[in-house]
Amino acid sequence: MLNRINAALMSLSPAEQRVGRLVLSDPPVFARLPVCELAVLAQVSKPTVVRFCRSLGYDGLKDFKFKLEGSMHEGVLFVHRSVDVDDKISDILVKVIDDTMAAVSSYRCNANRLNIETAVATLVETYRSRKRIEIFGLGNSGIVAQDAQHKFFRLGIPATAYGDSHMQLMSASVMMPGDCAVVISNSGRTRDLIATCEMAKRNGATTVVITSSGSPLSLAGHIHLAADHPEGFERYCPMVSRLLHLMVIDIVATGVALRIGIEELRPGLRKMQSCLLDKRVF
Repeated sequence: MLNRINAALMSLSPAEQRVGRLVLSDPPVFARLPVCELAVLAQVSKPTVVRFCRSLGYDGLKDFKFKLEGSMHEGVLFVHRSVDVDDKISDILVKVIDDTMAAVSSYRCNANRLNIETAVATLVETYRSRKRIEIFGLGNSGIVAQDAQHKFFRLGIPATAYGDSHMQLMSASVMMPGDCAVVISNSGRTRDLIATCEMAKRNGATTVVITSSGSPLSLAGHIHLAADHPEGFERYCPMVSRLLHLMVIDIVATGVALRIGIEELRPGLRKMQSCLLDKRVF
């Protein structure tokens, strides 16, 4: 919730921003004080405090404080950082969506546009040179790797996803200059993926890594597409991280499609669509 407030600050009015900064400066105090004292501390009117809460999608100050108090807990280990064991479905819905929206908003503001552009250009060049695009991920990230393969496949771009560490290393060992390896990891600390990335790099392939900043994998690749989030990879089930990785793949795949040119891709897309028509019920 705090991450979402921080990400939404610039979209609020100056007066509402002051309320938001008051929340971020000391959440427990904000949750405890009455509206009149909050208005004085933020140097705004009492209706502005309520308007701030509604601008973020809450019913009012009472609802906002209730959700704020819940967001300050440690969450349920191995499940989700924002929920409590006694949460109702309505609470779970709000908390999970808020957590995801905050991470997406933060990524939108902080994404490295140059690195994304470089990754797109690399994949387009690999495609035009008829070289290999190999996508590597293990566990949860292996599912994201399969999604990436599917995205490129639909565009008519040959790509292969590997979710087995032995197959990954074997594939990386025969990569060549001009090939591109896309390595996906939540933690960026999985030994097998780091070894695969380094192997592909030694063989001359360009390596694109989608992982958290400051991790060993982020330093091992040529192009780092950061997917940073507050979800502790050792404490909670990977949810926000998976959605961020899928979003990064969508951004890159869309960029590749536009750089290649829709006119070039359209015939293949039409053929693929037409062959599926008799599989549908109308």
